[in-house]
Amino acid sequence: MRLSAVFRSTCLHFILLLALTLFLAPICFRNFLYSPLFSRQLNLQRLSREFLYKNLKDGSDALQHFHQILAMSSAFPPNTSTPCGHRPVGGLHPSGVSGSTTLVVTIITTRRRLEYHYLLQVARGFLDRVSECGQDCSTFQVLICNVDPLPEDHSDACLLSQFLPMVARYQSKHLDTAPNRFEQEKQDYSFCLSRTLETYNPEYVLLVEDDAVPLKDIFNVFFHLVQVRFPHEPLGGGLYVKFYHPERLQGYINPEPMRILEWIGLGGLAGMVLTWVYTVALRQQNFRWSVFVVFFIYTMLLAELAGRHYLLELRRISPALYNIVPVTECCTPAMLFSETSARRTLSYLEEIQCKPGYAKDIALYQELKKRGELAWALEPNMVKHIGMFSTLRGSYEGEEPQLL
Repeated sequence: MRLSAVFRSTCLHFILLLALTLFLAPICFRNFLYSPLFSRQLNLQRLSREFLYKNLKDGSDALQHFHQILAMSSAFPPNTSTPCGHRPVGGLHPSGVSGSTTLVVTIITTRRRLEYHYLLQVARGFLDRVSECGQDCSTFQVLICNVDPLPEDHSDACLLSQFLPMVARYQSKHLDTAPNRFEQEKQDYSFCLSRTLETYNPEYVLLVEDDAVPLKDIFNVFFHLVQVRFPHEPLGGGLYVKFYHPERLQGYINPEPMRILEWIGLGGLAGMVLTWVYTVALRQQNFRWSVFVVFFIYTMLLAELAGRHYLLELRRISPALYNIVPVTECCTPAMLFSETSARRTLSYLEEIQCKPGYAKDIALYQELKKRGELAWALEPNMVKHIGMFSTLRGSYEGEEPQLL
């Protein structure tokens, strides 16, 4: 009788649950790149190499894709370099609806590691997404903004100039007027945003860097964002919406209040469900707050060990489930502006002087705080950041980049 009572003890059940979790969690989550239990020693180098290899293959496929299209047009013989052209501004759907431009996707590009063809991957991704979107995206445009100091030497941009409109900041010899690379990047960013507005005067601008590949649901979520989430005022009056935040910075243990509230809400909801299951399974008559508190804490612990990034991915089931949260300062691979907010952003950038430790993302975030502006971040991410070689901070010869 006493032994039966011991086995029915709630305290024993929770001790066994905790012990089993602490034993299994490191085994289950050691391959989860964005989990605190990720095993760097066992997996980081392997996953980084697999990521680079896939990048290399995707880049090669994108290059072959555009060369095949070019060969079909018979404009240039196969395997020859393509001169930089400037395609007249026009729609991606010539037979589609004419009129105002809803969205311009502007890809900011400069030369990177040639063998990865980052720009071609990004351009192909957006063209595929527009094609899948069909008539709903008939008023969309894709613009290449070449900010390379020697634009004629940017072979991938020159290739794309045969298919897409392109603007170049430096038409011939580059005169370096920026005092540092961070200010140079800010000036390039301002140029691309300004030229997009001048050329198309669109309702929205999605300014993306040339290593941000769009995910399949990007335009479905865009329409839900501007038509359902912010139906009355573009972007809810905010300065911009970030479509990307580094996965490694998406954890619950973070100074962002919204994430703490989300974490507590998850613990409360899952804790209530687990308490009900436990009560029914053991045929108990009364709800016990002590059981709920234990499951509440247990769920929060398990969620953090698994990694918030992976729970966010479940929201892709529907655009309505995507999170809109106050923005944080890092980073700028993909930023959505309305026409009016883009013009405000340009005026702010004119007053900012960037320098090491004060890049454009930090500068814009601090301008928000200073001016009392709003800005948002969309979760989960709408683009995949594929660049592992920074044009801003450079790379070292022989250095093997890693995902973390």
